[in-house]
Amino acid sequence: MSHFPTAQERRALGRARRKQLARQEHALWKPEARRRAPIDLLQESMRGRVPQLATLKYERMLESPFGYFRGAVPVMAADLATLPNTGIVNQICGDAHVRNLGAFAAPDGRLVFDINDFDETIRAPFEWDLKRLATSLTLAGRFLAIKKSDCESAVLTFMERYRKFIDTFARMPVIEIARYQVHRLQRINPVSKALLKAERATPQHNLDQLTTPANAPVEKRRFKEQPPLLSRVNAAQRRAVLASLAEYNLTLQPERRHFLAQYFPLDVAFKVVGTGSVGLRDYVVYFEGNGPEDPLFLQIKEQPSSGYAPYIGADATTPHQGQRVVNGQRAMQFQSDPFLGWTTIANRHYLVRQLNDHKASIELEDLAGEGLNEYAEMCGELLARGHARSGDACVLAGYLGTGPNFADALVQFADAYADQTEKDWEELKISRKAPATRRPVVETKPVKKQVSRRSTGQQVG
Repeated sequence: MSHFPTAQERRALGRARRKQLARQEHALWKPEARRRAPIDLLQESMRGRVPQLATLKYERMLESPFGYFRGAVPVMAADLATLPNTGIVNQICGDAHVRNLGAFAAPDGRLVFDINDFDETIRAPFEWDLKRLATSLTLAGRFLAIKKSDCESAVLTFMERYRKFIDTFARMPVIEIARYQVHRLQRINPVSKALLKAERATPQHNLDQLTTPANAPVEKRRFKEQPPLLSRVNAAQRRAVLASLAEYNLTLQPERRHFLAQYFPLDVAFKVVGTGSVGLRDYVVYFEGNGPEDPLFLQIKEQPSSGYAPYIGADATTPHQGQRVVNGQRAMQFQSDPFLGWTTIANRHYLVRQLNDHKASIELEDLAGEGLNEYAEMCGELLARGHARSGDACVLAGYLGTGPNFADALVQFADAYADQTEKDWEELKISRKAPATRRPVVETKPVKKQVSRRSTGQQVG
């Protein structure tokens, strides 16, 4: 019988990784190591997207350094790949930042708060998530004119909470890690605000926000026309989108197929969402169940390869990019959308999920004052849970240890990379001939083989 490593042996494996990359070396950021210009990477990431929406994406990125950061995953992925890494591979969110945690309804109807954007998820060095989230805390603090020492304190709080809970999870029975829930949500002010917004985001509220009564008396409601953000599709597009539901149906559990079968599709629209996702094809389908007071909205969102894929090799076990996202989300989240699945339209890969059903995220303004530090604490706990669920908490705990080395290094990295982000933002402004602004953001392992990103790029087909 083969030997199964004990928890102590796995901690020792984590400690041994410090020889590959000492914890204090995570402070390293070398812009001169960049292999490609950020603007070139951004332009490449736009290939295959809806051309008419490229300007809108850049407009959202130009609103602030934080807005730029949200849309620049391809840049940070390339930058992280130039740095040495621990080789401790985990499922990562890939786009871990302060606005990619949010509230949503669990399958049992309770409101939960967790990481909620997994478009970039992939198996990669665990510290890449930490570096991205730490940088986002620093950028959020700068956006709010919070002094540098308080931004640093927030990153330290985030890292200490992460380290503490990784160590806690490493001492738990495995099944208890899978069951672990966060019970302090209402005591964290920014999280409490998001939960209140999510409570109001009922299906009926979404019906009022997204649809309007149809003109013909025999028709029911239809999507509003709010181009370019929301527009109804033509007949051919509608047929293609609705036909894709057959493949999607097979990705659901049997009891959820039964529930979905009791909803009838009434309308289909094209919707613009987020910042990094602008330009990708995103469809929404309006269903009705037991009468007009029972609406259901599904989002069918195009998924290219993760921005990290060129630097770690594609995951051959999940060739469908929608399935990649679903698998990563289920691995890291305590509870996921009951209608989470995937499908294909005209050889493009799509994620399917509920749209706006009791969903809400925090606003940067919610992090003013003590909010940034409070929220950093919650970020550390939730990211630690996601990594412990999808990786080996014992190995992570062994690497992190009990001292301040890793956390101190992350503070330095976050400050340096936030500086770099601001420089890149300024360069993008010059390249786009855009005026400087400071408005709130509009919501809407070793390096191995190289692989090309899947082509993405409002029409079906």
